[in-house]
Amino acid sequence: MVAEIKALVFDVFGTVVDWRSSIIRESREIGAAKNINRDWESFADGWRSKYGPFMDKVRQGYLPWTNLDDLHYMALEELLNEFQIQDFNDNDKETLNKAWHRLDPWPDAIPGLNRLRESYIIAPLSNGNLALLTNMAKKAGLPWDCILSAELAHAYKPNHEVYTMAAQLLSLPPSQLLMVAAHPGDLIAAQQAGLHTAFVPRPFEHGPFRNPNTQPIDRFDIVAKDIIDLANQLNYPRVSG
Repeated sequence: MVAEIKALVFDVFGTVVDWRSSIIRESREIGAAKNINRDWESFADGWRSKYGPFMDKVRQGYLPWTNLDDLHYMALEELLNEFQIQDFNDNDKETLNKAWHRLDPWPDAIPGLNRLRESYIIAPLSNGNLALLTNMAKKAGLPWDCILSAELAHAYKPNHEVYTMAAQLLSLPPSQLLMVAAHPGDLIAAQQAGLHTAFVPRPFEHGPFRNPNTQPIDRFDIVAKDIIDLANQLNYPRVSG
């Protein structure tokens, strides 16, 4: 399988970047500037919990195609009402919404990606829109060869169109792509679309007191403790050509 792989495509939120710590920090900073005190950890978790339901509105046809920046903003409006925050003006909301463009990478992400890039094409394959992923890469120093976004397919993972779109745009058969993610559901959908899969668990994605993912992982081609470990596994032995 390793010899067949030509490109690695990555889930980003939670797999490559630590969205939770970043959103907590920026929410707290904007709140402090407004003299607003809330449970910002719960605020970040609440915002993320709306991620799937808002994408489902697009998948099920309740909303036309809407990119993730706009879905995040709709979710933020709901969340501010739920947390009884009325003092954020439009500029505050826009600044906080763009926090998703400024997420910090996990410590292993950049060194691991740089190693992988020596031998493979590497790209995000994320539900984030192109502007979000591009700004995130610029801010965090993520060394992608190109940006692959669900926005290009006008569909959201786990719809198979997203995975097949990635293979088509890279001019590779799906079997030469390795989908890397911390979320088994993403990987199962990628398998069904013909991609190989690597599971990189992130037990602290949802905070230090949450249980790590306990779903069965023996169905995936590779299980790596982080992206550096993934690079170790893929490059020993490495078959060129």
